[in-house]
Amino acid sequence: MTHILSPFTALCTVGFFARLSYALARSPVLPLFALYLGAGPEAIGFAVGVSTVTGIFFKLPAGALSDVIGRKRTMMIGLFFFAFMPFAYLLVRDYNLLIVIRFIHGLATAVYGPVAMAVVADIAGRNKGEMLSWFSSVTIIGNLLGAPLGGFILHRTAGASTSSLADFQYAYLASGIAGLFSLALALGVLRNDKPVAEGRGVKEAFRKFISGIKEVLSDRRIAITSAMEGLQNMTVGALEAFLPIYAVSVAGLNEFQAGILWGVQVVTTILSKPIMGKTSDQYGRKALIAAGLVICALSFGMIPVFKNFYLLMITAAFFGLGEALVQSSGAAFVADLCKEKHFGTAMGTFGTIFDIGHATGPILAGFLLASHSYLFSFQVMAAMLLLAAPVFVLTVRAEEPTPLR
Repeated sequence: MTHILSPFTALCTVGFFARLSYALARSPVLPLFALYLGAGPEAIGFAVGVSTVTGIFFKLPAGALSDVIGRKRTMMIGLFFFAFMPFAYLLVRDYNLLIVIRFIHGLATAVYGPVAMAVVADIAGRNKGEMLSWFSSVTIIGNLLGAPLGGFILHRTAGASTSSLADFQYAYLASGIAGLFSLALALGVLRNDKPVAEGRGVKEAFRKFISGIKEVLSDRRIAITSAMEGLQNMTVGALEAFLPIYAVSVAGLNEFQAGILWGVQVVTTILSKPIMGKTSDQYGRKALIAAGLVICALSFGMIPVFKNFYLLMITAAFFGLGEALVQSSGAAFVADLCKEKHFGTAMGTFGTIFDIGHATGPILAGFLLASHSYLFSFQVMAAMLLLAAPVFVLTVRAEEPTPLR
């Protein structure tokens, strides 16, 4: 297998199945499962967001660790969680156990995500925007397929009646199978690893670990750029949690259509990211990030205005375009700003702030929805995102990376 697949192709293939597994366990299956267990809006938001809370604590250490012990060794740790945690959902009979399993399952993306991005940054040279975008687009095809596939499994097995426990278990079994395949493939292709930061002994490794974290965290440009991505991802997390609930409970759509809405957003992001990434390599990152923030804010705030399936699809597509603009440039901008030996730490920092937003989104939306309408709640969050765009433009000026010509 190693001789058949290039390193980049192998990394994309592993990432595809890992993301497919995770998407099957997440939206729309997870919020509907929490609803089935009797959870209210706040509890549903927390169930969706708690796995991302894991990333807040572990993404930065995982990225820094990969700089010391090697990328591929660290990636394998994350892939073990992708492979085996989905089967734990088969034991869930109450909301509290669901929360525990969600938190542990979050270690999959917390460990794997920033390290995989660091590997791409290692090999991308000055084409970071394009290659990071291609990698992201290829791997999130798993998200594209996972959301409607999860909705289809629930809809097919439940038929016209309310989903049962067995219906959700079928979805989590499918998630586990995809995760196992990702791990099996990785065991064949992720070899010949070595630390990025050379050093001898535990003491020297720990010193490099700490110094890398300090160096990256002291860069204001990395913090601000990561914060913009975190705010944009706040709305992504809110949509993951409550777009399925809104589609089924308010708009009167079925579970399969709810999954399609999420899939439309993801496919728009996939198709747009490589183009936007290459554009950011040629003409700069900042304008694309600011434009993406505005598009995401406007489309997110418009979603509760519609109940028609096709209008919701169009709105979701615009949100996916805005997401592509922000994400195609954000990670590349952060990689531009740090030393190569600290790519893992930088991606971990970026991922941590990214996850703070992702975790905050469903939790904040849940609390707003507990006492307000979908329209009010979504537009409050959209306003936060809209205000972030001028803040970014005004605070990140001369630090723009040199465009490629």
